[in-house]
Amino acid sequence: MKPRFQFTIAATDGKARTGAIQMRRGEIRTPAFMPVGTGATVKAMKPQDVRATGADIILGNTYHLMLRPGAERVARLGGLHEFMNWDRPILTDSGGYQVMSLSELRKITEEGVTFASHIDGSRHMLSPERSMEIQRLLGSDIVMCFDECPKIDQPRDVIARSMEMSMRWARRSRTAFDQGGDHAEGSALFGIQQGALDEGLRKTSADALAEIGFDGYAIGGLAVGEGQEAMFATLDFAPAQLPADRPRYLMGVGKPDDLVGAVERGVDMFDCVLPTRSGRNGQAFTWNGPLNMRNARHAEDTGPVDPRCACPTCKTYSRAYLHHLHKSGEMLGAILLTEHNIAFYQQLMQAMRDAITEQRFAAFAADFRRDYFATRSG
Repeated sequence: MKPRFQFTIAATDGKARTGAIQMRRGEIRTPAFMPVGTGATVKAMKPQDVRATGADIILGNTYHLMLRPGAERVARLGGLHEFMNWDRPILTDSGGYQVMSLSELRKITEEGVTFASHIDGSRHMLSPERSMEIQRLLGSDIVMCFDECPKIDQPRDVIARSMEMSMRWARRSRTAFDQGGDHAEGSALFGIQQGALDEGLRKTSADALAEIGFDGYAIGGLAVGEGQEAMFATLDFAPAQLPADRPRYLMGVGKPDDLVGAVERGVDMFDCVLPTRSGRNGQAFTWNGPLNMRNARHAEDTGPVDPRCACPTCKTYSRAYLHHLHKSGEMLGAILLTEHNIAFYQQLMQAMRDAITEQRFAAFAADFRRDYFATRSG
């Protein structure tokens, strides 16, 4: 019988780690990048094509799925995996980040968050208990506890109060999750560290989460406008504050160089909309930096997007053709570049796993930065 959740670290190199998470729906190799499937789809890609890029797990969004088509409907239709034809693990976020970003459309209390739908203005309540219920109805494999993500430039006392409430919500999430019956026996629950850029608040948060006990731990409240330097400064201490024998998940990150820097600092899991959003907007990520395929210099270039990439887009189509598709507004352009970007991200994760295993991660990171920043976007 496959385990509910088992994390094994196979090798370390400095702070960087590689290993695997074993779950009933399959293995997740770490460091792992999760393509974002907000509304039960990774935009512009079929599930089998996402899997073909090397992705072991995808992310679904509680907020969007609770509003449309509705968690109860998804449950009646067999759960999120069957609904979207993805038989591998799915991590669902708690909905907290999206609700907090609604600003004037929401009200936060100790009980939870009352908000108006961005779709039709209907009123909803999202609490730790309701978030756990929605994620159970969706059939999530990795469930995220409900938290508040305050703006990073708030005063320290505001950040502290928010973090403390998130820790109370984390305990309520744990209790509600454990009462989930069969779902709790087959899925995992991750806690979310908060505290903005403050080392002391982050430590308090990490200690509170460890006392409650989770299968994995996320680093929340970063990649929200603080810049890479501040994010890395926080990651210099935040991962080490979390239990070493559990996965560490940096939420909402990021650019390829963000991923390399975060793995250097001990992070195991990532998600970000950047590769899919960029693919729809004509930006390709390559080993030699990002490219804007709308630029005129690609109009008669018969070479591939990235000569080092073996994805179907790079093996089959030229930069000139992709330039034409994006300049013409053809949907195939978004499909092909999204496939390339997701494949590139997965190739990057595999390259980091190999470098850690072979004890050459520092050299890999230096070579990556040399090549990635050698030429700017063009």
